Amino acid sequence: MDAGTPLTVGTWVAARAGADCALSAAAAVAAGERAAFALTRPPGHHAGADFFGGYCFLNNAALAAQQLRDQGFERVAVLDLDYHHGNGTQAIFYERTEVFFLPAFMATRLLNTRFTWAMPMSRVKMPGWVLIATCPWRGSDFALWRAALTTALQGIQSYGAQALVVSLGLDTFEGDPIAGFKLQSADYLQVGQDLAAAGLPTVLVFEGGYAVAEVGINAVNLLQGFMEMT
Repeated sequence: MDAGTPLTVGTWVAARAGADCALSAAAAVAAGERAAFALTRPPGHHAGADFFGGYCFLNNAALAAQQLRDQGFERVAVLDLDYHHGNGTQAIFYERTEVFFLPAFMATRLLNTRFTWAMPMSRVKMPGWVLIATCPWRGSDFALWRAALTTALQGIQSYGAQALVVSLGLDTFEGDPIAGFKLQSADYLQVGQDLAAAGLPTVLVFEGGYAVAEVGINAVNLLQGFMEMT
């Protein structure tokens, strides 16, 4: 845990409701829907199997991925689009090869080993995947960010994913108060189109996004872009 993620009277009820929302979205996709959006709060990608932090208590995206696995998808990819690294999701799936986790903003090159951001190579179990990555730094614009997204989506195709879970962080927006990328609201239309072009059954799970006046606009733009391609 961290001191910035306190437990209060309503914490468990809210966290469980968010997790149930993600599970319902995954169940809908497993039943045949092309995509589903889980509007989850609190977020989840900083929560691991035995720790919480970063405003996260239960890992909604990981639960959705496991739900898809339980419903028959042999290979599931979890693509994290948040400005911040989804350390909880990585920790949960680190030693499993049937779920491939990668954060798009770090993606530069894919090798036939497993993604090990900030973890020793000696712990890698084969066969699996590793993403050798460098992160676009604070101030990166949409062109640079989209290039990383393209690399990530290519990696997901190479992995042979049958379904996709997107940790949908919208704190990449230029006006977000605790991040530093420069995506504009209109850019999220293209992000949605790029995600849909992957052609996979997709669960989108809401993560970060703290520009309160614009976060709804950005979410709608991304979903609109996705629907335009389906």
